[in-house]
Amino acid sequence: MPSKTKAQHNLMAMVANDPAASKRLGIPQKVGKEFMQADKGRKFNQGGEMKESKAMMGKEIAFMKKKGAPKSMIKHEMAEAGMKKGGVAKKMMGGGKAYAAGGLAAGHKAADGIAKKGKTKAMQVRMMGGGKC
Repeated sequence: MPSKTKAQHNLMAMVANDPAASKRLGIPQKVGKEFMQADKGRKFNQGGEMKESKAMMGKEIAFMKKKGAPKSMIKHEMAEAGMKKGGVAKKMMGGGKAYAAGGLAAGHKAADGIAKKGKTKAMQVRMMGGGKC
């Protein structure tokens, strides 16, 4: 009896060629070999699958790096995504120049206290009270 799907074909091929897998799955090797004989010359083609988006591949790679996946696996995924290996990413703006901490607007000489400390409620810069003009 021929396989109905590519997945079934692959399963039966594994069973036919691997006695340990055959025992583990409870499918006799003889059955796997019968399927392989019936599948000779058949193709399990599918229509063209959609290519995974670059954004999704980037998320996948970032997740793998975060979780500590082996470098070889990450390298393979990056090659699959068409990403170049090595090198440093270019700065987003400024023609490759790095910005100083606090990010100054054009024309200012020094960062204000808020830019250095962060604009959070817990660290707001407060003016001193008192005194008459």
